[in-house]
Amino acid sequence: MRQRWIKPLFLLVFLLICSLYISETSSQEQKSFLWKVQSTRNTVYLLGSVHLLKKEIYPLQRKIEEAFDRSGVLVVEADVTRLDPKILQKLMETAFYPENETLESHLSPETFSLVKNEFAEIGLPVELIQKQKPWLLALTISALSYVKMGLDSTYGIDMYFLSKAQGKKKILELESLEEQFQFLSQLSDREQESLLLYGLKSKNVIEKETNQLVQAWLAGDVRGMESILNRGIQQDPQLSSVYEKMIDERNRKMALRIEEFLAAGENYFVIVGAGHLVGDQGIPEILRRKGYSVEQF
Repeated sequence: MRQRWIKPLFLLVFLLICSLYISETSSQEQKSFLWKVQSTRNTVYLLGSVHLLKKEIYPLQRKIEEAFDRSGVLVVEADVTRLDPKILQKLMETAFYPENETLESHLSPETFSLVKNEFAEIGLPVELIQKQKPWLLALTISALSYVKMGLDSTYGIDMYFLSKAQGKKKILELESLEEQFQFLSQLSDREQESLLLYGLKSKNVIEKETNQLVQAWLAGDVRGMESILNRGIQQDPQLSSVYEKMIDERNRKMALRIEEFLAAGENYFVIVGAGHLVGDQGIPEILRRKGYSVEQF
């Protein structure tokens, strides 16, 4: 049971807060979710990513492909093509409760009843979810929704460029796998419950919202996307602390790493979840405040 979830779980960590679906684009003049950050030494391209997509997304806009071609190094949040199964299995243990604990003991009776009914509808008895932590169940709910929509990690932006870079470019990770799981393990019981409740409440509108996100992404509409992504916090203020840990805190750390790239002698092509590139606390704004030239194009 646990082994089956290892790779899907890792991929879905990136989609926990900001999940997008993108369809084909045809305009070369419009803005995209691509930024050019320049220092006195080189250029770092920042591309907003979607980790599960449909085949129809390709080909990508020419400006994106050209930025990749001009870069000597590809940087992704994590290189899913080089995952060590032994390390993954060990980290997966953090997603399950020890023998003397259960999901029911960490949730309110009302939330546990909702979860039990939700998974009973899809044929999973309570015995199979009792040991899973709320954040894992939240990811499971998201995964089921994306499968119904026909989304596939095989066609994700990260996988596309990882495949293109093999044997041709140096590949680096912006974060480690351990860091990804650490962010999740830092969530309190209350935060995990809020995240799980949000997943349960939003599963029926996720397709509608992803269609709205499509249009914002295709138009390079940063403010529009930010507004859509903030709806969850507006509906449940308790999610603000989750957002801080999963997005804002990571943005600050990733910006520091990108500064290291900006001091190098060659161009970098950095792919991060699109949600990390919007708002005052987004990576482009952080780098702009540090004095770098930042342009969306």
